[in-house]
Order: sequence, then structure tokens, then C-alpha cells
Amino acid sequence: MKRYLNRNGQALVEYVLIIAVVSVIVIGLVNYFGGFLKDSITKTSCSLVDKEYKEGNKPGEATCVSKEFLNEE
Repeated sequence: MKRYLNRNGQALVEYVLIIAVVSVIVIGLVNYFGGFLKDSITKTSCSLVDKEYKEGNKPGEATCVSKEFLNEE
């Protein structure tokens, strides 16, 4: 009588481990580049609402400023 091993559980665990490793890598990259991503989205949204992009001191601190406010400075 032959015994057949059920390897479905092993494959599932391998897929879960791969997904976990990829998730950790993606979360690390977003944390590292998050400020730069936020600044690029802010820059795009400033042009859409007809405001000027004002760079911050650190990545992620940029803001949109009205054009009249920039003329006063």
C-alpha cells in the first residue's frame, strides 16, 4: 500500500512566506521614499488648484501656497 503525501499545506505556507517578505520590502520602501512620494503628489495637486509649490525643509513637508501669498514675501 503506497502512501501519498499531501503537499498542499506546504505550498500554501511557502506562498504565505513569499507574500510576507514582499510586504515587508514594500512597507520599507514606502517608509523610506514616502516623503518624496508625498512631495511629488503635492507638486501635482498644486498645479491642479492653481497654486505654487513651496518646498519644505525635509522630504514630505512641501505645501501649496497661493500665488498672492508668494508675492507678499
